[in-house]
Amino acid sequence: MFIKRSESGQIEQVSREATEECREFVPPCSPELQAFVAEGEDHDNQALTQSDLAFVRVLEDVINVLMDKGVISFTDLPEPAQQKLLDRQSLRKRINSVGLMPDSEDDTI
Repeated sequence: MFIKRSESGQIEQVSREATEECREFVPPCSPELQAFVAEGEDHDNQALTQSDLAFVRVLEDVINVLMDKGVISFTDLPEPAQQKLLDRQSLRKRINSVGLMPDSEDDTI
């Protein structure tokens, strides 16, 4: 692997091939390289988790719109999905009743 270092000597970019920016060779088993890759994976996993949480709300809204328009009915959903929707609605009502959530419809959980 070829790397580019920051002014402080930390790895800031990695390439499988030598490039104009990544000229220094580091073996793939290098602890420094593995730590850099693991740090990137942690960041990516956190971003994916945040995206999943926001997307859950989008799906909940889509399901509600489909039910409101009569495209599907609640009973069309599998029982586990019905239970999850009921659980979320109950939780949302409890949170709203104590003023922990914003009043806007575009809030995210």
